[in-house]
Amino acid sequence: MRAVLDYCTGGTERQVAAGTHLVTEGGASGHLYVLMQGKLEVLKGEMVVATVTEPGAVLGEMSVLLGLPHTATVRACSDAVVYEFEDAASFLKQTPEVALLIAKMLAQRLNVANTYLADLKRQYAGHGTHLAMVGEVLQSMINLPPLEVSPGSDRQSDPRM
Repeated sequence: MRAVLDYCTGGTERQVAAGTHLVTEGGASGHLYVLMQGKLEVLKGEMVVATVTEPGAVLGEMSVLLGLPHTATVRACSDAVVYEFEDAASFLKQTPEVALLIAKMLAQRLNVANTYLADLKRQYAGHGTHLAMVGEVLQSMINLPPLEVSPGSDRQSDPRM
């Protein structure tokens, strides 16, 4: 995602102190962040699900693209520098090259998740356990109407499935 750094104009460069929350799960900011330097962590609830250190990494994109609250919290692990776009939707409309880079990144993430789920399906097919329903989950993901996608708690069932 280093290519995103070439488009970091029109926003604000921010110094972020360790421990600062850039994005809060459930909140809505409309902001998009690009990591310039430092180390950030992504949390779902209290669980760290990813650590981000790559300059050019984009954060807040899911909320901006879906028009929904943030699905995770992003916190600085160390002092960091980010580039912030306060009106991210306008920035993406004016810079389709960045929108395409983000689309490619999201497609890569989806490919990894699908590959992992397919592997689980293969491993647990016919075992009769709750893991055997991975195939149903995959099929449900494929058939979800695009406008009805919404984040939810890991403990809440999705009424569409």
